[in-house]
Amino acid sequence: MALVITDSNFDELLQSNKPLVVDFWAEWCGPCKMIGPIVEELAHEFEEKVIIGKMDVDDNNDVTTRYGIRNIPTLLFFKNGQLVDKQVGAAQKSALAQKVESLLQ
Repeated sequence: MALVITDSNFDELLQSNKPLVVDFWAEWCGPCKMIGPIVEELAHEFEEKVIIGKMDVDDNNDVTTRYGIRNIPTLLFFKNGQLVDKQVGAAQKSALAQKVESLLQ
């Protein structure tokens, strides 16, 4: 299951030795509901290797503002604490899985 990421736990997760994927979403966002199940599947498939979580933009303004999130869904991909990739808008599972795989190389 995807981790619930908040303003209060984001920096700690970012410092982890595992790559981090954050899905910025909101309850009222239609496309977010489309990729939500995909994010959950990826969280399960990469459970031991990558931290994958969801951040509600309505409840977490600090991180959302820090990374300039203006459109949702947006997925940010971090490796070694650095932003290395980004996906704005819905995407197919295969495309997102490829981005997650690239974090492990």
